[in-house]
Amino acid sequence: MPDSKIITLSDKAHGLPFSKGLLAQSFTATGLPPSSAYTIATAIQTDLRERDELSISMQRLRALADEYLERIAGAEFAARYRKLYELSKLDKPLVVLIGGTTGVGKSTIATEVAHRLGITRIMSTDSIREVMRGIFTKELMPAIYESAFNAWRGLRVPVPHGANPVIVGFREQTAVVTTAVKALIDRSVLEGDSLIIEGVHLVPGYIEAGQFKNARVVQLVITVDDEDAHRSHFYIREVQTDGTRPFERYRANFGSIRLLGRYFEDMAHEHGIPVIVSHQLDVTIADVIEHILNAAIDEQYDAQP
Repeated sequence: MPDSKIITLSDKAHGLPFSKGLLAQSFTATGLPPSSAYTIATAIQTDLRERDELSISMQRLRALADEYLERIAGAEFAARYRKLYELSKLDKPLVVLIGGTTGVGKSTIATEVAHRLGITRIMSTDSIREVMRGIFTKELMPAIYESAFNAWRGLRVPVPHGANPVIVGFREQTAVVTTAVKALIDRSVLEGDSLIIEGVHLVPGYIEAGQFKNARVVQLVITVDDEDAHRSHFYIREVQTDGTRPFERYRANFGSIRLLGRYFEDMAHEHGIPVIVSHQLDVTIADVIEHILNAAIDEQYDAQP
């Protein structure tokens, strides 16, 4: 029976068996739906068995994968598959920083991107701030005890004339949290592990990629330009969290949240950080991955002598 023929990887220790499921999983990282990825992986397995090519090198398998992806799914997916392979050969850990104002979908995007890129470490700046609250008292560091859009309430100095208190408070809170973010990146780089950090405190200009010589740091900003779409995210969030993150609280502060969004975009333009406008989640995730791949791979080639 053809289906009983076992295919092994010739350049793996002890001739590890070829896995159709793992191959399909690598295809989904390109943005292919799981059903399409599985169909292509099955076609490759069937082709190998029919030709009695039961021992195959990884190089040959990648070439077949590239051929089948381009023929069945299209050149875009094949090109992205090649870039993903290049990413896997990076000589330094990858650190991805995904910033943006509250409610633009950063955590959802970061989780999906981490899954597709095979990155197991993911952290939010809200979690970092929560840890800091357990270390520093409110009297010592009041800025971290408020939400980003209400950080002005923790200001201990007068707001300069003409300045917006929402922005001033947010900047102070961001400066404090950024110190911990940098320490987290340093630790990840020291251990050689790739990392994704998402959060409202990842403002362009506060962290310079060049200061981490032993990592590929890629930063981007997510924004939602349609106010109604942005507002709807908070209702969905309330439902998904069983009311622990109530819609009304965000609705009441929506003006400040949008103000921080514009501040993010201004800082991104000033520091040359890409702004990705999110309209449809699947498209946004694909755009984010495309940017990460291009930025990390281009930096790799630029660094070569």
